[in-house]
Amino acid sequence: MEIDIISKKENPLLERTEVHFKATHAKEKTPQREAVRDKLAAMLNVGKDKLVVDTLKSDFGRIVTVGYAKIYKTKEQAFKVERNYVLRRNGLKPKEEKKPAQATPAKGKEK
Repeated sequence: MEIDIISKKENPLLERTEVHFKATHAKEKTPQREAVRDKLAAMLNVGKDKLVVDTLKSDFGRIVTVGYAKIYKTKEQAFKVERNYVLRRNGLKPKEEKKPAQATPAKGKEK
């Protein structure tokens, strides 16, 4: 997989850099989010804990995936700004386990 950076823009208000990229994956399946994060972090020389891959879009039968990533100044800033499900997708926040609902007694069948 090869990654080319299409555009890179500073966003001082949110203390982050926004990156649009194109991943070419000839003779491979669509890349996983974790693999893209590893490669982008190495290319941009930043820690994986500060990098969030927001979107990955690929069309059927194409060897190109287009994506959008954000690089924050600190991990705390990423947690302050990003939505919870995006942080979970990127492995920065553990998944919340759902508690099973308690069974309620059926109406009219009280003893």
